[in-house]
Amino acid sequence: GGVAVGHVGAAMASGRLRCCCCSCCGEREGRSPEELTILGETHEEEDEILPRKDYESLDYDKCINEPYLEVLETLDNKRVKRYELVKWILVFCIGVCTGLVGLFIDYFVHLFSDLKYQIIEKSVEDCSERGCLALSLLELLAFNMGFIFLASLFVLIEPVAAGSGIPEIKCYLNGVKIPGIVRLRTLICKAVGVLFCVAGGLFVGKEGPMIHSGAVVGAGLPQFQSISFRKIQFNFPYFRSDRDKRDFVSAGAAAGVAAAFGAPIGGTLFSLEEGSSFWNQALTWKVLFCSMSATFTLNLFRSGIRYGSWGSFQLPGLLNFGEFKCADGDKKCHLWTAVDLAFFVIMGVIGGLLGALFNCLNRRLAKYRMRNVHPKAKFVRVLESLLVAMVTTLVVFIASMTLGECRDIPSQMHNTTLQLSERNVNSSIKTFFCPNQTYNDMATLFFNLQETAILQLFHQDGTFSPVTLSIFFVLYFFLACWTYGVSVPSGLFVPSLLCGAAYGRLVANVLKTFIGMTHIYSGTFALVGAAAFLGGVVRMTISLTVILIESTNEITYGLPIMVTLMVAKWTGDFFNKGIYDLHVELRGVPLLEWETEAEMDKLTASDIMEPNLTYVYPHTRIQSLVSILRTTAHHAYPVVTENRGNEKEFMKGNILISNNIKFKKSSILTRAGEQHKRSQSMKSYPSSELRNMCDELVTTEVAENGEDMLQQMLERRHAPYPNLYPDQSPSEEWTMEERFRPLTFHGLILRSQLVTLLVRGVCYSETQSSSIQPRLSYSDMTEDYPRYPDVHDLDLTLLHPRMIVDITPYMNPCPYTVSPNTHVSQVFNLFRTMGLRHLTVVNAVGEIVGIITRHNLSHDFLLMKLRQHKMTM
Repeated sequence: GGVAVGHVGAAMASGRLRCCCCSCCGEREGRSPEELTILGETHEEEDEILPRKDYESLDYDKCINEPYLEVLETLDNKRVKRYELVKWILVFCIGVCTGLVGLFIDYFVHLFSDLKYQIIEKSVEDCSERGCLALSLLELLAFNMGFIFLASLFVLIEPVAAGSGIPEIKCYLNGVKIPGIVRLRTLICKAVGVLFCVAGGLFVGKEGPMIHSGAVVGAGLPQFQSISFRKIQFNFPYFRSDRDKRDFVSAGAAAGVAAAFGAPIGGTLFSLEEGSSFWNQALTWKVLFCSMSATFTLNLFRSGIRYGSWGSFQLPGLLNFGEFKCADGDKKCHLWTAVDLAFFVIMGVIGGLLGALFNCLNRRLAKYRMRNVHPKAKFVRVLESLLVAMVTTLVVFIASMTLGECRDIPSQMHNTTLQLSERNVNSSIKTFFCPNQTYNDMATLFFNLQETAILQLFHQDGTFSPVTLSIFFVLYFFLACWTYGVSVPSGLFVPSLLCGAAYGRLVANVLKTFIGMTHIYSGTFALVGAAAFLGGVVRMTISLTVILIESTNEITYGLPIMVTLMVAKWTGDFFNKGIYDLHVELRGVPLLEWETEAEMDKLTASDIMEPNLTYVYPHTRIQSLVSILRTTAHHAYPVVTENRGNEKEFMKGNILISNNIKFKKSSILTRAGEQHKRSQSMKSYPSSELRNMCDELVTTEVAENGEDMLQQMLERRHAPYPNLYPDQSPSEEWTMEERFRPLTFHGLILRSQLVTLLVRGVCYSETQSSSIQPRLSYSDMTEDYPRYPDVHDLDLTLLHPRMIVDITPYMNPCPYTVSPNTHVSQVFNLFRTMGLRHLTVVNAVGEIVGIITRHNLSHDFLLMKLRQHKMTM
């Protein structure tokens, strides 16, 4: 029963490939506008990047086959509790390790930056008098370009380490597998690359990459093995599934946010908001615990290293906003008032507009890079990174030298009893090119780490002039936009916050100077400006509100931050998507949104499914399986039997066919058979009346239906199909009916499972019974996770092509199925909520009519089908 299928599958697959090539290359020119509209190809050049089919989905659904059931049988309460305890311990370890990664990045960023700034400041002071400033500029260029060159090299080693990693992690949690995204090598390149980037003075943050780093730790730690470093391998058989891995990745990503911002609750909400369709109460607890352990690990070590006070928790996250409070003597000062809320709403609108502009420019840049930079040799990317570093350095140096204003150092600075964050702020004031008792406001913003500059804008009482703030904002906006997307590890949170803080501080200055609102607190406006701009760029809502409240330690800011973020998001969404969604879209990843649009319900499952199937039989020859696996790229195959009228004759000739037909008969549940089974079990009851009743029921049912009830049913429904012997290939002359003949659906088998069966030689010969086929346990089936062997690496000399594989113990006999008439919104909700990878469409009489994958539910595909639907209506 198997060979035929292989060839059908091969023919169809190659046909499909040919079709794709034709339609891509030549057919587009020869089509009428109507046809192009139906095909959804009339988009202008802007939207040419459509979801690509070569992204794999992750398997979040359990495959409940016989090896899995054997494991379930051995489970008892004790083992379940032990398993749960191991999970909690691992979650704690993930949190601690993520905190330590954050500590490593932070420590070296400070080390390198302090070294760089000390040398440059000394050089500038000397050269201001001697007039050799060009020398100082060269020193700065050497430092920055050296660091950025090293960062680019790490991205050459592992290209996935570029960018912030948040779009990729978002995709992973949504159920899309992006190759190499959670490997140990990626983590090392990311962590080391980002510290060189930040130390090299590029306008990037280290907070975004922390989220990616946490996710990698979460994916790798529970596996106790590494692909990159093969020596790292322990025999730890637990958590060998995408489902478990996903839960740990959620915890790791949350721990990354918690370590970056000192915001454990914000981290938990980030994981919930950004990716996870599958969420339950137990997971929320674990994720929060993981976030807490990350925050406090980082806090403990940073406080100890920075201030020598081990055991006191003074520095919650990598980015801490310090304490917002009015000066002691000022009775009129309030952090914010009801009147200010109106200004916050206006700032939110402007923040949303600026964010939309930022995203629009960055998207154009990204598309330009995809066309003109990425296809070229790898060193071109390094050159681009160096160019950005050089321009940034020149802008920073020249702006500080020529555009900064000398302003008086405020009297407070000579006070000795200063709070920690204020001490930090005041020590970072730069006096470049300015006389005594004054400081250079532009240099103070540019010649500090970005986190320090943010603190300056939040807490510095000495004013920054409106001109300086305007110039700083414009320069920073365009340079940060150009930098995000260069081939270096880079975050976007901190540049956006700094840019927004400058804009907020500018608004406060204008209100104080020109409108005479002297009572306002500049720090609050800087914070709201930061929230407005960041919200306009990334469009996160719940988690971002909580992250910012936790970073400020000031719950009274809850309302202003939330209002500003909501307004910024709504304004930005009017023009385009958030930056992370745009980058996901540019990669063509089929991300599933939270829900479909209302009008998609005009479509049903039969409209969007793929009816052209490649399938396997319950008992299939090895040559057929190898042929199918080598000629198609599908990741799951329906297991089917054919509905033929003349099954009796077929059963005589061939063990392969008779095994398949026997399996079909045994697996089809009839009401009569079920009643018979129940009555047998009921006979053990004591009541004699019940027993008699059962006997009567059984005799009448069985007599009516007879042995061949199934046979009659099949004969009534289908005329006989061609006498297709299993060793005979289907001919090209087949009619449509013959090619798409009715198939009874029995289950799904994954590609990885078929390859594992072949690799381990699970088969029997025609002269034997299928019961002597070797059995594999659950741990045998999952041993190679997540890198299952490839069918092309199989040594076929060890396998006899005529041997038969009994697939039935290893297939999933109860996958989710839908009826052809199910509306798209129901299909979508089932697929997304259950984290499925394949959804079979089965008609009213149990025949498979099509299959739905993530690609069939992507927004562009649904739009195309809706257009076709409208045309046919």
